[in-house]
Amino acid sequence: MKDDLYLVDTSVWVEVLARGRGGSKLCRRVDDLLAADLVAITGMVRLELLGGARNEAEYRRLDRLLSALHLLPVDEECWDEAAHIGFELRQAGISAPFTDLLIAAVAIQNKTPLIHRDRHFDLIATHLPLKAESHLSKRS
Repeated sequence: MKDDLYLVDTSVWVEVLARGRGGSKLCRRVDDLLAADLVAITGMVRLELLGGARNEAEYRRLDRLLSALHLLPVDEECWDEAAHIGFELRQAGISAPFTDLLIAAVAIQNKTPLIHRDRHFDLIATHLPLKAESHLSKRS
């Protein structure tokens, strides 16, 4: 597996895959990473995207797209890291969805930058060694 992968969160895919957004800065960023074969996902991102498919055709199209990407594994250590991240954040008065905790743990464990449009990841990155590339404040 390549060392310079980027984990692309569901929040980015929703933006990138939406019709009529093909020319945005964020779309170009993801397209460039796809062309360089540097895009990774994890099982949780795959679950969120496929589980949100509107019909069978969209499910099959997304499945083909996602199957072509690097898949970062989730092992027991990663689950433990996600739980610890949640604990640490709650100690700081911050709560985040468990799905985001797991995705952040995968990024941290793999030392992979996380490209996102989700405020929870910005909060996590202020307290933990998450390399976050935020596209939240920009309508990219």
